[in-house]
Amino acid sequence: MHAFAALLDALIYTRSRNAKLKLIGDYLRATPDPDRGWAMAALTGDLDLPAIKPALIRTLIEERTDPVLFRMSRDYVGDTAETVSLLWPEPEVPVTTPPLTVAAVVDRLMHLSRADAPAVLAGMLDASDAEERFALLKMATGALRVGVSARLAKQALADAFGLDVDAVEEVWHGLDAPYPTLFAWAEGTGEQPTPADVPVFRPFMLAHPLDDLRVDLADYVAEWKWDGIRVQIVHVVNAEGIGETRLYSRTGDDVTRAFPDVAAAFSTPGVLDGELMVKGDVQGGEAASFNALQQRLGRKVVSAKMLAEAPAFVRLYDILFDGTDDLRALPWSDRRARLEAFAPRLDPDRFDVSALVEAPDFTALEGIRAGARDAAIEGMMLKRRDSPYVAGRRTGLWYKWKRDPLTADCVMMYAQRGSGRRSSWYSDYTFGCWTDAPEEGGELLPVGKAYQGISDQEIAQLDKFVRQNTLNRFGPVREVEKALVLEIAFDSIHESKRHKSGLAMRFPRIVRIRTDKPAVEADTLAALRALMT
Repeated sequence: MHAFAALLDALIYTRSRNAKLKLIGDYLRATPDPDRGWAMAALTGDLDLPAIKPALIRTLIEERTDPVLFRMSRDYVGDTAETVSLLWPEPEVPVTTPPLTVAAVVDRLMHLSRADAPAVLAGMLDASDAEERFALLKMATGALRVGVSARLAKQALADAFGLDVDAVEEVWHGLDAPYPTLFAWAEGTGEQPTPADVPVFRPFMLAHPLDDLRVDLADYVAEWKWDGIRVQIVHVVNAEGIGETRLYSRTGDDVTRAFPDVAAAFSTPGVLDGELMVKGDVQGGEAASFNALQQRLGRKVVSAKMLAEAPAFVRLYDILFDGTDDLRALPWSDRRARLEAFAPRLDPDRFDVSALVEAPDFTALEGIRAGARDAAIEGMMLKRRDSPYVAGRRTGLWYKWKRDPLTADCVMMYAQRGSGRRSSWYSDYTFGCWTDAPEEGGELLPVGKAYQGISDQEIAQLDKFVRQNTLNRFGPVREVEKALVLEIAFDSIHESKRHKSGLAMRFPRIVRIRTDKPAVEADTLAALRALMT
């Protein structure tokens, strides 16, 4: 456990990507199985220890130290694991048990009942030093926040053992932690795991923003960019002749259980790339808004009522495999022909092919794109006709050309401590708009929450305002004086029953701090509703 704690500590204080890769690689080469496998599961977010919840950790520390001191310290530090690891008192009787290992901790916590969890976790914390306590709590809660993405951790493993990271990604979802076959392959003592009869995830091809670039339509093709979630649909048949289908999100999360209707309708061996949406008449009269889709996201069980009221479908963009034929090396134009030949075998109520946008030149295409806002479509994609399907963002191959965002002036209402390198700042802001003009008795209601879009200098400015204008404290959240206006950009706005204001913004981000504008002149809910499409 000590080596894993040292790794996390080093990663927190390391900003260089290459240095992070080396730290993880050195750890993986030096650490035996199964510790390194469980460490990889923790770094990639694939470790689930359901018996340990943040509330349990707070209860344990408040039983052992002054609760007010803990809350004040947590507010200052900005991280529960770090605060508890430093405040945890040394046991009155020294613990003489053998040093904890990552595997032993995972095995014990994974098979723990909720009733036994407090005593077991407390015993582990007593047997650890401050660094080990920090690593233990981070691992137990599944929120490492050490500046390492799942992709970076897999890249580090690939670099450490001379593997191709795309090959690692391709087999990852067919393997279970602590990945003994993966490390056997990495060290040359075992064969490469094969996903031939397992519906595994393949990394998506992504697009660069078009920005001010202009392209020749002789080399590129245009299609609409729909506002749902990008999914990969995989169906394979194993050696016993049993077929299995899975749906993966762009980050590789398995979302099959939330969309059993789509999975059940896909029984043809292959791998497709598309946009998952629910039926409706908002986006071009063909699909509902993202807010309607969001009601189904993240659900482990979907009711029959929801399946009937919000039926899902996939608009197909590309094909990676036709049966067992790997098509990714083919140019886009050839894959498009294979996709159009593949699609008629599918249920037309659940799958259709994304239509191409025809235009004689780029100027004409700009005029067509201008109608995306009125049609509630997110924008356009521009794809090079000869591009293979390659993982990640490759310059010059695919571009996303999103519609221009909407903007509104909103009043900051609450602020919350950030995480990671922003944990010492109040950098997550809730903002609102007026129900009516303030002089006519209007009140502020929250319409969104954002932390993106501004620089570190602007975050410092907002943090200073929060500290100097706090009205109330609610744990890590502060209510502030309703005096500061933020200009917020967002992709769209929709009706929402989950919010008191009745509205929800899609991808809000802060454009600038409006110190020039008094709060009473911020926008009203009626002004926001006028922006709905």
